[in-house]
Amino acid sequence: MHVNRLAAIAAATLAAAVVAGCSGGAGQSAAPSSAAPSSSAAAQKVSLTYWNWVPNMDKVVAAWNKSHPNIQVTSSTQAGGDDAATKFLTAAKAGNPPDLMQAEYQALPSFVAAEAVADIKPAADAVKPEFGEGIWGLVTLGTDAVYGIPQDSGPMMLYYREDLFKKYGIAVPTTWDEYAEAARTVHRKEPKVFLGTFSSKDPGSFAGLAQQAGGQWWSINGESWKVAVDDEPTRKLADYWGGLVKEGVIDDMPYFTPQWNKALNDGTLLTWPSAIWAPGPLTSNAPKAKGKWAIAQLPQWNAGENHSGFWGGSAVAVAAASKHKEAAAEFATWLNTDPEALGLLVKHGQVYPAATKGAALLTEPPAYFSNVPGFWRQAATFTAGARGFTFGPNVNVAYNAFRDAFDKAVLSKTSFSDALRTVQDATVADMTKAGFRLAQ
Repeated sequence: MHVNRLAAIAAATLAAAVVAGCSGGAGQSAAPSSAAPSSSAAAQKVSLTYWNWVPNMDKVVAAWNKSHPNIQVTSSTQAGGDDAATKFLTAAKAGNPPDLMQAEYQALPSFVAAEAVADIKPAADAVKPEFGEGIWGLVTLGTDAVYGIPQDSGPMMLYYREDLFKKYGIAVPTTWDEYAEAARTVHRKEPKVFLGTFSSKDPGSFAGLAQQAGGQWWSINGESWKVAVDDEPTRKLADYWGGLVKEGVIDDMPYFTPQWNKALNDGTLLTWPSAIWAPGPLTSNAPKAKGKWAIAQLPQWNAGENHSGFWGGSAVAVAAASKHKEAAAEFATWLNTDPEALGLLVKHGQVYPAATKGAALLTEPPAYFSNVPGFWRQAATFTAGARGFTFGPNVNVAYNAFRDAFDKAVLSKTSFSDALRTVQDATVADMTKAGFRLAQ
């Protein structure tokens, strides 16, 4: 991909502040075109393709197709994750992308940088009040442009073994200082048991905790990107977990491994700071502990605060090359804000809707948490303070650098803040090589 601008950013084009990275060809390129709502969007019959990995999305789409005969949508199931993002960028570069794409929040900036998605602000403005400020920030990238409609979210909270907290005589920690003391207490009473673990394999989790701490790894300053992966809040976070690992009072096994599964099952791991979607993995990976876990707000850095962060989630973006942007934007807003659509997403897709009114549709607790009848109501309270965050155009580079640097730091018990500096340097070097203008 050729990098060919940032100096050409025009004030009249809101999207252009973030399309600084890659384009499909040489020469100056226009910013992604915008899509506005229009009564003429469905004047003639159009067909749209939507790439996504939500289970049973075809059942949700069927409801739209029934009530919108002139805008017919075909759902195409994709693998999800990095594979789906790469496939979409490849299709966009070749000029044959789908009209709509499910985009993980951390992947969306790379789509924008490649000019693969459209600014749909005119269509999105009407539904902005349906979403919290933090989640909306993930689709605007710190600008007035809007590059997708939030679909699902991953606000974080604390999952803990209620029965074992009672056994070891510890209270649910409300601050991270209390969490550290509880970790010491548990490990002192039973050296083979740990309150928690630090996973060097899961940068998304660390990014969510950095958000909670107030970190802002990427931001847009005029016509430039600012990179601050090692900002003060994130250094504080790194030093905190690095200190606990070095002290030996928490474990260092990665999440989603056989060792981790065993610890969740046999009660040698007592907490997991995770996202709203955690009941799924717990159901699969720790079946023996069903009914023994409870939920709480993430511990706070300062007593009395109410902050959280996001780990995971996705939006629905409209391809810049779509010939039917207005119709596509209309479908994207319906899918993620219409009460019927949200109900179907919850029922068939097992989605935790990003729209604030979506939480009201979740009434029965996950089967794994049958012991917590007010699970969703509590979760909404615990995650209401999710902070905003802007992902950059090379999240994949930063995340890979995180895994490498923190793997080494965990193995050698060396400084986590030094590892964080390595991630910062790798991220800046990659963006500089790619031709992005960086703020000093």
